[in-house]
Amino acid sequence: MGSAAFYRVVADATVVVHLAFILYVAAGGFLAWRLPRTIGLHIAAVAWGFTGLLVGIDCPLTHLESWARVQVGQAPLPSSGFIDHYLTGVLYPESTAGAIQISVALGVVLSWAGYGILRVRTRSTFAHTPSGHVGS
Repeated sequence: MGSAAFYRVVADATVVVHLAFILYVAAGGFLAWRLPRTIGLHIAAVAWGFTGLLVGIDCPLTHLESWARVQVGQAPLPSSGFIDHYLTGVLYPESTAGAIQISVALGVVLSWAGYGILRVRTRSTFAHTPSGHVGS
């Protein structure tokens, strides 16, 4: 594979990973309902995602994609970043960006609340069975 092809693959793979990360931030709490061990990872992802959004910390994936794009002669991502380039104005109107962010935040809170309820119910069920085993 030539070096230009390599950098193109790096740029494209970075887009895929970045989108997967954003989807995980938005919906990973619901995944934790089914896979409880993932809640710690989701908390870390949400902390990183919202800190970057609120404080303006640049994402290393954005830098990686920009670097790879420049290596193949393309323009780097705009300084506004990945979300503004690929999502805002593409998947939803720019005027709704604030509402989208609030909706994602509410979804995260609801997923964590549901996770907490499920954990309490699971512990309660476990505690009320003979010898602590669920089932017979």
